[in-house]
Amino acid sequence: MWHSPRKLAAAVALTATALTSLYAVAHGNVTPQSVDTTGLPVLGDKWRDENPYKTNKLALKIGASAYNQNCARCHGIEAISGGIAPDLRMIDRDCVGLKNDTRKAACFKEMDVYYLATVRSGKVRNGAVYMPPFEGVFNQEAMWAIKSYLETRRETN
Repeated sequence: MWHSPRKLAAAVALTATALTSLYAVAHGNVTPQSVDTTGLPVLGDKWRDENPYKTNKLALKIGASAYNQNCARCHGIEAISGGIAPDLRMIDRDCVGLKNDTRKAACFKEMDVYYLATVRSGKVRNGAVYMPPFEGVFNQEAMWAIKSYLETRRETN
């Protein structure tokens, strides 16, 4: 069907360019929406390395709203990815199956550190922004509230 490797390569490149453009349009308006964290314990200026709101019901409510307004357009409704961005239900899937409670707690803490670093700094590869940085946009309380929501969406299998 393809008469030369160059024609095949050109067709693949054209398709990749079209898909990249489609994904960029599919994201829609990515201007972050503010997150009202009124009522949550204030965490101060020192960034935590572990989610302080794991069992806070208000944080869960605020985090669900903040996620839906700011994260769902890329990571999917209820954190179920449509394939454009990582499925955040699985962010700490390697920790879930650990049998040793000490190792499990250490794993979840490590994933909290990874999560916070990612949200604060964003993700850039080869000069392309895959996720914008949210430091200076969201406060620490908002970031941990979103993580609290994501923990309720965790895949356990």
